[in-house]
Amino acid sequence: MPVTTNAFGQPVGAEVPNWSPPPWPGGVALQGRFCRVEPLDPARHAEELFAADALDHDGSSWTYLPYGPFTSLDEYRAWLTDMAAGQDPCFYAIVDAATGRAVGVCSYLRIDPAAGPIEVGHLHFSPLLQGKPAATEAMFLMMQQAFALGYRRYEWKCNSLNEPSRRAALRLGFTYEGCFRQARIDRGRNRDTTWYSVIDAEWPALKALFEQWLAPENFDEDGRQRVALSALTASLHDADAKA
Repeated sequence: MPVTTNAFGQPVGAEVPNWSPPPWPGGVALQGRFCRVEPLDPARHAEELFAADALDHDGSSWTYLPYGPFTSLDEYRAWLTDMAAGQDPCFYAIVDAATGRAVGVCSYLRIDPAAGPIEVGHLHFSPLLQGKPAATEAMFLMMQQAFALGYRRYEWKCNSLNEPSRRAALRLGFTYEGCFRQARIDRGRNRDTTWYSVIDAEWPALKALFEQWLAPENFDEDGRQRVALSALTASLHDADAKA
């Protein structure tokens, strides 16, 4: 975004004309080809999610989250009920289109309509979702909705030691922004937090890459991708490096 100068010759940010705070997200199901991302409903989703999560036998998928794994369905349902009752984070269930069963959760959080940023987080993908096209499509649907509502900055943050999450952010087209050292204490341990973002000016080009990757012709008869999303989004990171 260009920098201009004020009457004193000082550099100032570009004006944001006619800015109108976007509406709060939530309440709408997002339909894709591989999945549906729908508002979290503990009565509808708790049992399916708990069963899907139980396939992670050693609980390693919870390591970088400040909660879980949950030892009983009642405990998990109570936690989901608390999460579903709040506005920020705004939780969703990810439902597999082929089976109609909930296989993961995600949320918007740190929602700031006045300034325009919104974050995606609280991601927990069961083994039924990990590495599947539905996982990528869910992230696309969440990002698409955020920019369609009018948010101008979409954020991804993770524990700096969570290498799979860091790789995922770059694969999904996010730009690395830096590390907040000693940002939190999770499970009694220090957490440095790595930041990534996509801004609204970047979204049209990134959206086209997602649509190219999600197109039916990019998958063979066994459902395997022909072109990796990381290969498509690498061009965006190359452009960032040259800027």
